[in-house]
Amino acid sequence: MTSISRRGLFRATVAGVALAAMSAGWANAQQMGGTLDVGLTYEIDTMNVYSTGYLGDAQATIVEGLLAPDENANYVPVLATEVPTLDNGGIVLSDDGETMTITYHLREGVTWHDGEPFTSADVAFTWEAVKNPDFIAESKSGTEVIDSIETPDDLTVVVHYNTVAPDFASTLFTFGIMPKHVLEGQDLNTHEYNELPVGTGPFMATEFERGQYVVAERNPNYWRTAEDGTQLPYLDRIVFHIVPDSNTIMTQLRSGELDLVVKTPYNQAAQIEAIDGLELMVGPLLSWQHLDFNFRNDFLADHAVREAFAHAVDREVLIRAQGGFPEPIKSIVVPVFSLYDDTTPSYEYDVELANQILDEAGYEMGDDGIRTKDGERLSFDFVVTAGNADDENVQQILMAQMEAIGVELVPDNRAGVAYREARYSGDYDLIYGRWITSADPVYSVFYGTDGANNGQGYSNPELDEVLATLEGSLDPQVRQEASSEMQHMIAEDIPSIPLTTNVALITKTTALKNFVPNPTNMTNFVNSAAWYLEE
Repeated sequence: MTSISRRGLFRATVAGVALAAMSAGWANAQQMGGTLDVGLTYEIDTMNVYSTGYLGDAQATIVEGLLAPDENANYVPVLATEVPTLDNGGIVLSDDGETMTITYHLREGVTWHDGEPFTSADVAFTWEAVKNPDFIAESKSGTEVIDSIETPDDLTVVVHYNTVAPDFASTLFTFGIMPKHVLEGQDLNTHEYNELPVGTGPFMATEFERGQYVVAERNPNYWRTAEDGTQLPYLDRIVFHIVPDSNTIMTQLRSGELDLVVKTPYNQAAQIEAIDGLELMVGPLLSWQHLDFNFRNDFLADHAVREAFAHAVDREVLIRAQGGFPEPIKSIVVPVFSLYDDTTPSYEYDVELANQILDEAGYEMGDDGIRTKDGERLSFDFVVTAGNADDENVQQILMAQMEAIGVELVPDNRAGVAYREARYSGDYDLIYGRWITSADPVYSVFYGTDGANNGQGYSNPELDEVLATLEGSLDPQVRQEASSEMQHMIAEDIPSIPLTTNVALITKTTALKNFVPNPTNMTNFVNSAAWYLEE
């Protein structure tokens, strides 16, 4: 099967099938019970959704937010009764258009896993807890734009913003609400909540064996029911097995030890299709692969070096090595978004031009085929995720492509938490990985001078201003213009080389029904209450 037919099949059928499956799942009584064994390809660092540096797959079954993105990346209400908008009065702009107020109305009858009622006080507490400077969070995005929160009654939350925040749905209250009665006055950095969080979700965290597994048991008092009145969730438990090695994942899928893997290696797709009882789904992702430069390295801070890198990358080779599933990109904005600008500058694959750029910048080719300048070789430590077959294959290809222009890349691969720490601290020269975003991405976290995910040490004050405009307006035209300017500035600066978009290759047992891929950073597990196992 060619890459074109794979993508064409996905676009033509998956979305429709997914929607049909979701509709059927809520309308009809399904089989209750059973354990779903899930394989995670990364090591969970913490079960606190605000602290983790990874996607919160396990966490999404346990902790809920006020809103969540659905399979079409549209926000829908969860613990809130509706999504606030200008039209429904949930969002009110100030007279000068510089600030806004958002009102959430909460669901009645929702309880925490320990039986205590969920109220507006928990929402206000979540803001206070996450913004607390003593709390070490992966990101505090969304806290700094809120001045105050009123809770006039148990089911009403009035949030006063000090700016216009069009990305409000993709930040603070969507990722999860924390229980005030459990955490008030506690050290959130060390509390047992980080191991076994108390949530309102369909499953309850009962065991977390670091580096091995997480057990999530059915919440018998979950607030949600199917359309026929059946109490959700259907499953008895979900066990998340931590299996970061791609080969081990495949072995356990073949043996039946795993029922679901939402990140199947691209180069293993053909093998999955040949295994009885398993099926491969191609799901959309708001995600892109990228090669990042550490600006603390003087050579990589040289624009000429980064430009040469950009011209030396042959994306088509990378795509073929990944089963033909990814697609080439030139912008950090994934083309599915309306903010994407097709006029963003690109760097065509041109080894001769890359060599010419380095020659003119004074980097001389050495006898060993590696360039030098001022007596130092163009040799860089190159970090990817250890044990990830796709990433390690790409690493080898990029090493060969850079060698063609006299640049040496030395593998320095890190597993699990070590990779995450390297990414955030900038403990690398070059790093390859992927970002996955919300339905309304906040790019300042990656490329803003003080961005939480900017481990590169990249800073452009002019870009910071453009990002502030993009992320501080509800005006579509203002946002489009700022987005275009951002894309052009980043393409010209080259802090990062966008390489390819991604799809999710999801392997699941044919017995698992009502599973619908979710393309956002809220993960595929955000609607696990509807899943069931068919005998």
